[in-house]
Amino acid sequence: MDEEILLIDKPAGVTSFGVVARVRRKLSEKAGKKVKVGHTGTLDPFATGLLILLVGKGTKRSNEFLKLDKTYEACVHLGSTSTTGDPEGEIEETNASPVSLEEIQNILPKFIGEISQRVPNFSAVKINGERAYKLARKGVDVEMPVRRINIYSLEILDYKWPELKIRCHVSSGTYIRTLGEDIGKELGTGAYLTALRRTAIRDYRVEDATALEDFMQ
Repeated sequence: MDEEILLIDKPAGVTSFGVVARVRRKLSEKAGKKVKVGHTGTLDPFATGLLILLVGKGTKRSNEFLKLDKTYEACVHLGSTSTTGDPEGEIEETNASPVSLEEIQNILPKFIGEISQRVPNFSAVKINGERAYKLARKGVDVEMPVRRINIYSLEILDYKWPELKIRCHVSSGTYIRTLGEDIGKELGTGAYLTALRRTAIRDYRVEDATALEDFMQ
């Protein structure tokens, strides 16, 4: 196996590294020798959707895929916050009053275009050589970097208080967890993501991917 791009639909509850390990084991069993497999950008454990894996000599091409634009669908739960911005953190209700669809439509344009976004504490970014999420778990307070990102489009797919479903097309390096939290701050309700699905990476689409469960059979 000289070079191959493999599209996998990641399920919730498994890390991206876990997906790589399982795919590597399966391909190595088939080939009768160790096969190199690498990812081109991770998804949070609670998230689902498209992972591009590179196999064999294709692993040398990872830089081609790291900076590609991405499309996500997310469920934003208003009226509560999470210490991690997702279901894995400590959830706290804010007792905020429900907001209207019109109020949400009015604030979303503020997030479209080139904006600054602070990297979340629970992320894989390295701070002084250590992953930020490891420092966060230890309770170490660090100043997280601020990045310039681009949100090309942001649309409402569905809304019924407190659940807001959105679709966003964004530049590489955008944290959708942070976007959800920032929407909640702008509305004065607080918010965190209850679900996140990556549907596309540039021209690669999740409809063309193989479910991890099916791949492992």
